[in-house]
Amino acid sequence: MKNFQKISQLGLFSAVSISLALLVGCQPANDPSESSSESTKKQVTILGVIVGEQQKKLEQALAPFTEQTGIEIVYEGTDTFATTLPIRVDSGNPPDLAMFPQPGLMADFAREGKLIPLKNFMTPEQLQEAYADSWLELGSVDDKLYGVWYRASVKSLVWYNPKIFEKNGYQIPKTWDDMLAFSDRLVAEGKTPWCLGMESGDATGWVGTDWVEDIMLRTAGAKTYDQWITHQIPFNDNSVKTAFETFGNIARNEKYVYGGKVGVLSTPFGDSIQGLFGDNPSCYLHRQANFIASFLPEDINTAEDVAIFPLPPINSEQGLPILVAGDVFAMFNETPEARQLMEYLASEVPHEIAAGLGGYISPRKNIALDVYPDDLTKKQAQILAEAEVIRFDGSDMMPGAVGTGTFWSGIVDYVGGMEVDTVLQSIEDSWPD
Repeated sequence: MKNFQKISQLGLFSAVSISLALLVGCQPANDPSESSSESTKKQVTILGVIVGEQQKKLEQALAPFTEQTGIEIVYEGTDTFATTLPIRVDSGNPPDLAMFPQPGLMADFAREGKLIPLKNFMTPEQLQEAYADSWLELGSVDDKLYGVWYRASVKSLVWYNPKIFEKNGYQIPKTWDDMLAFSDRLVAEGKTPWCLGMESGDATGWVGTDWVEDIMLRTAGAKTYDQWITHQIPFNDNSVKTAFETFGNIARNEKYVYGGKVGVLSTPFGDSIQGLFGDNPSCYLHRQANFIASFLPEDINTAEDVAIFPLPPINSEQGLPILVAGDVFAMFNETPEARQLMEYLASEVPHEIAAGLGGYISPRKNIALDVYPDDLTKKQAQILAEAEVIRFDGSDMMPGAVGTGTFWSGIVDYVGGMEVDTVLQSIEDSWPD
């Protein structure tokens, strides 16, 4: 890793292509010497979920690696990662590295013996220098570390309009009780406290499960949360019921949410934040992850018109935990080139480049806040860096039949009016044996 700490920051944003396919396409088809040269070119293949504009930013973050080492990177982005990767692995054609959006899927391959532990080529000191213990734990399976974290999402955020707050003399709530008292004040003033949209096509429900996960961390604590997502306690445990009902006190309260329950279930998640803006906003609070910034109205000045604070604590004993998601690299093929790239990914260089390009938060230690391009992102990165406890999105850690199945559909049923005991029993019954 230390070799990459010394890479010059000059020219980091040069337009270096990392697609071997494009390079090959530019070569004469009938030149044997060129063909032979390409066939021996050193390279690393990556399969990941990042596409479009985010892929271009990833390529810029990886470009210095190719510049220094001469190793070409062949990145393939796909929106069918969860089905494409197992097919590739089962057919004996895995990528050298995979960029997992969920540690749960990474863990499946690790337990099958398909992944290379980092201890084979990186020291514990290198990794502890780069990542806090929470991230190392999230990248580990059965006490073996496999994952190098590249990107983080901070989910435990409440968005608000600071101009409206200042105009009305509103204060940022510091505790959950303060937040509910503020919500009651808004209702008394004839206003609606919350905008909340759960509609997300085939993924409808994930917004609600994020709420429940955040509440579980704040009421039951990280240890019980870990037991819950691994089914060491049943899904209809009283701690889970408390989290559902705490969420329901907001989501099922017709006076608290814009449009009532029907609005919650029918409003696209990306549209709901827009209610914060205008001279007479539809709502005053919106809980959502940092990526909701890409859904802000185009005329919003993020330095003046929108701000964030952490979702407040509920039980003081549990402190202020932060719910996260993110992308983690793991290795299928232990080649010298792949080892070098994994070291580079754990170094500061790609994280600093990506942070400077915007729309990104690094999970790595020692990434200075001033590399982020705006105050809003700096605040998000600061909240993550200062978190004493982080936990990954629980639905992404559960078996797919539950986490992205009955948990999603169950939270929709609950917001729609179904009894909580019925919902929880149904989810519990769906957990695979």
